[in-house]
Amino acid sequence: MATTITAKQVKELRDLTNAGMMDCKKALVATDGDMKAAVDWLREKGIAKAAKKQSRIAAEGLSTIVVEGNKAVVVEVNSETDFVAKNEKFLALLDEIAKTLIKSDVKTVEEALALKTEDGETLNDKVVNATAIIGEKITLRRFAIVEKADDEVFGVYKHQGGRISALTVLKGTQDAQIAKNIAMQVASMNPTYVSRNDMPADVIAHEREIQTALLNNDPKLASKPDKVKAGIVEGRLSKSLEDMCLVDQEYFLDSDKKVGQFLKENGASCTTFVKYLVGEGIEKREDDFAAEVAAMAK
Repeated sequence: MATTITAKQVKELRDLTNAGMMDCKKALVATDGDMKAAVDWLREKGIAKAAKKQSRIAAEGLSTIVVEGNKAVVVEVNSETDFVAKNEKFLALLDEIAKTLIKSDVKTVEEALALKTEDGETLNDKVVNATAIIGEKITLRRFAIVEKADDEVFGVYKHQGGRISALTVLKGTQDAQIAKNIAMQVASMNPTYVSRNDMPADVIAHEREIQTALLNNDPKLASKPDKVKAGIVEGRLSKSLEDMCLVDQEYFLDSDKKVGQFLKENGASCTTFVKYLVGEGIEKREDDFAAEVAAMAK
């Protein structure tokens, strides 16, 4: 029996790939509704260049960064509407959560919610109370506690008041502006890894499969010798991997340089980074999308 494809699935795939609605439906039908496989199907057909995780922004809220000495915390707290994210009580809750977390060494959200605040209430109590007072569901979604060495420096950047927060750790320099510039790079160019040395082998293998399928589906390249095809695949693979790796990206303040070159010129290297895009990967309520699909079908 054929898998039923819903308007909701089509919308999610469209958000992920920026492909047309009918192409998204075809991809889902061809892959029996498997979202990850459908993304690959579209990429292999050349319809979608890459999965854009950041386009899955759905939940509202804010993120923030707090630094105390050699310790920093990045936190995301979600609300149902952007309006509430500007509420003073919401902002105070976000700040209290971050300042409580930075004094801890918890690893999970569950452990974080059990932490006691200065007035003796738990963070969970604070979140529940805020939900009752504000009238919207408030959630502590995620956090990252990052520690650095004395010879390292934090770079902090928040965009649009915390819609995007990026934290970097640089070694070999104590220049906070350089570290902030790299945090801005992370926020704007969205790397996944610091360098290819951090990239798992299966990620590289999967990307090579995508580029091979993409080439094989291009009639203009069908008659090329296998050796030429292999060279094209490796060239495209290299470019794709560059976009994923911070040090291989073009430096946003000087397109003639790679980030790695800029860091080297300043005697620095990036050891790690954290980037939070509020709502990334959370499916937003789309009350009118079914109606939109029905209207387009007429």
